[in-house]
Amino acid sequence: MRASAAGCRMSLGALLNGLLVSVVAALLWKYSKLSEHVALLEEELHMTQQSQELSQARIDYHVALQALQEHGTRMVCTGKMHTDRICRFDYLCYSTEAEEFVFFHSNSSIMLPNLGSRRFQPALLDLSSVEDHNTQYFNFLELPVAALKFMPKPVFVPDVTLILNRFNPDNLMHVFHDDLLPAFFTMKQYSDLDDEARLVFMEGWGEGPHFDLYRLLSSKQPLLKEQLRNFGKLMCFTKSYVGLSKMTTWYQYGFVQPQGPKANILVSGNEIRHFAKALMEKMNITRVEEAERDGGSSEQERERDKKDEYIAVFSRSTTRLILNEAELIMALAQEFQMRVVTVSLEEQSFPSIIQVISAASMLVSMHGAQLITSMFLPRGATVVELFPFAVNPEQYTPYKTLASLPGMDLHYISWRNSMEEKTVTHPDRPWEQGGIAHLEKEEQQRIMVSTDVPRHLCCRNPEWLFRIYQDTLVDIPSFLKVLRDGMKNKPNLKKTKIANTVHPGRVREAHCQTSVQTPHEARLTVSWQIPWNLKYLKVREVKYEVWIQEQGENTYMPYILPQQNYTFSENIKPFTTYLVWVRCIFNKNLLGPFADVLTCRT
Repeated sequence: MRASAAGCRMSLGALLNGLLVSVVAALLWKYSKLSEHVALLEEELHMTQQSQELSQARIDYHVALQALQEHGTRMVCTGKMHTDRICRFDYLCYSTEAEEFVFFHSNSSIMLPNLGSRRFQPALLDLSSVEDHNTQYFNFLELPVAALKFMPKPVFVPDVTLILNRFNPDNLMHVFHDDLLPAFFTMKQYSDLDDEARLVFMEGWGEGPHFDLYRLLSSKQPLLKEQLRNFGKLMCFTKSYVGLSKMTTWYQYGFVQPQGPKANILVSGNEIRHFAKALMEKMNITRVEEAERDGGSSEQERERDKKDEYIAVFSRSTTRLILNEAELIMALAQEFQMRVVTVSLEEQSFPSIIQVISAASMLVSMHGAQLITSMFLPRGATVVELFPFAVNPEQYTPYKTLASLPGMDLHYISWRNSMEEKTVTHPDRPWEQGGIAHLEKEEQQRIMVSTDVPRHLCCRNPEWLFRIYQDTLVDIPSFLKVLRDGMKNKPNLKKTKIANTVHPGRVREAHCQTSVQTPHEARLTVSWQIPWNLKYLKVREVKYEVWIQEQGENTYMPYILPQQNYTFSENIKPFTTYLVWVRCIFNKNLLGPFADVLTCRT
């Protein structure tokens, strides 16, 4: 009995021991899970704080992470080719370690267009507005969302972002033409890319000398690629647009063929001026609009305005100098009886320069990036571009093309130094500033005696660099002659009337009638009504274009007519079917669409 009682006590002790161990184990497991949960909460709080450092926009980290895990990345693009494509993403991520964008796949992911391997031929899209440049391509890597378990916790960017490459942020021409204008109108294209959107620059450059201009596009500080590392190893953009519209660019830089105007320019001066006005407002610069100044002003007010007119001259202090700048300024003042003021990118703030240029009657400058500021000139102003010796103005025309855009209403004049004795070259400078000392002696000699830089591709042609970085002693008599001749040909550049830029609509109620006169003679009468919008417009000249094509033939007969009906007999055959197209033309060059083709049987 004693042994049985002792055994019972031992069993009870073992049982109590086991229970105690189980309770302790359960408590430890619960504590471990609680600690793990607290650690997760702390990590989420930390990642939320990381996101808050990026933006003042609030984000629920747990909700964002759950959305990424459940839905993955979503992409919908516009455009058929990589050169005209812009894509919208939800939860596009970027690995700062791999320096790669990442598309996370789930069962709910969307990828339109779904190009498969064609996405790499050569890219999904261009990150900059410079078309099909192999340093500007955008693509992403693909991973399943399950891979997130093994990756660093993502930091979410709660802002709507526009992700792009700046092409050359050190050069003012490139800043405006390639970056600011395209970004401005890309943001106009998508309503959620508003003043609260954030720009993200992925080309890898530092801020550059013109970063304040990029800040004008949004109320939020732009992010540089190098700054993304500071926030985390995996950045996820909750909503982003990738790529830039190319519709506002007018010039190609000679990567495939020598530089010149784009073959298909889609922008007019109206859009450029809209952009310039918006930027001036951001810089707190105001000017009296030409329409207000012209409308109803008295002769006395116009005379006072004329007295206030002045000429602005761009002064350069390091390269491409005007060696007799003071003499040039004196000559301009005497020739036009106007005040002449100088502006300098090296010595003045950009807003103060634009304040001067925005009211100038004429802008004079050596060829260079600073001439992009001519977009801020008032309507009717003149742009005078000076070219060093051996540089042909007809081969380098970004600013001539800008001034000539319909609706810019600027007059353009170029002067070229034709006297070799009035130029100072710098063969011993670094190659990027026109130096040629690194070249073979024979090549140096050839460049030194050349009198005309041949057409060339971008970007390191030594002859072009040698000549464009010359300093010039402007020959005043020849300069003034070019100026006088150019001003004689200056058109009346009053503010363009909207009616003069409106295209006609389709002609209405087009009909044809036929008659056979003899076995060898027939007549075809075509009539139509005026376009609907013409009755609301005052148009200087209205004409109609008629195309007549014999069915089955490849050629057609074109006619320009002033009236709304006409009987054709020449070259019209009996018992033949003709196809007829009719459209309206305003002021010789504003073409309307063709009406539906008429089928006419004689």
